[in-house]
Amino acid sequence: MGKSKNPRRHDPAVAAVVEAVDGGLAELIPDRDRVRAWTLLIDGAPQSHVDLDDPACLSFEYQRRLGHVIDLVAPAGKPVQAVHLGGGALTLARYVAATRPRSTQQVVERDATLVQLVRRELPLERGARIRVRSVDAREGLAKVPDGWADLVIADVFSGARTPAHLTSTEFLDEVHRALRPGGWYAANLADGPPLAHLRGQIATAAARFPELALVADPTVLRGKRFGNAVLVAADHPLPIAELTRRAASDPHPGRVEHGRTLTDFTGGAVPVTDAAAVASPAPPASVFR
Repeated sequence: MGKSKNPRRHDPAVAAVVEAVDGGLAELIPDRDRVRAWTLLIDGAPQSHVDLDDPACLSFEYQRRLGHVIDLVAPAGKPVQAVHLGGGALTLARYVAATRPRSTQQVVERDATLVQLVRRELPLERGARIRVRSVDAREGLAKVPDGWADLVIADVFSGARTPAHLTSTEFLDEVHRALRPGGWYAANLADGPPLAHLRGQIATAAARFPELALVADPTVLRGKRFGNAVLVAADHPLPIAELTRRAASDPHPGRVEHGRTLTDFTGGAVPVTDAAAVASPAPPASVFR
């Protein structure tokens, strides 16, 4: 007898969807192991993974770490008000909607053509309270009412680089304004040796928030390879022990740095202002091979 067909596997006849969007060439690649799951690439750089049957499934390492932050913002299942700067395939907004029903969310994604593609090919669940604005991230953030958000997540890349105007103290002033007392800020940062961008971003956040934590692969923190790090910031003490436990239990375990150790990690880096801001470094071509 032949092997039984795995009902969770994508039909091999399902083709990728490839379209030009404002930010480059978008590809939606079917996940061969999950029936209604897709990976979004822009100009060959992986951006998001979405499982329409299980939106609580987070496959990308950095998205899992942002998922841990979402889980800890409020008691399990409690609705929150979240702002997502950078939409991609709306993976994290879907995660919030699935794990915290009745949450109200705003997504700011500048690439209107990408938003149309994602809405058409990867439709949101009916009733999801997710509003998408197709404007620049900082412009969209400025429209968020004072003290509205329980959580602001920054995951913005133009190509594979974070735009300069989203790396400054002035940008974080806008983030801080939009957060309610007790709110959280989380950012997906990408850097490689010598980690100058990452150190500068920690110093910048420390100039505006008294409590910080950084979650990353230990090899990234040691400057051994290019990769992602998730920065978490707030005006209140963070649940470091629980964040550490969750990060350590991931398929690719992450390390959490905080307090004096994180301050020392900055190596004397100074906060970044609008006048001095530059985009994050471009990843080496080998990262996406």
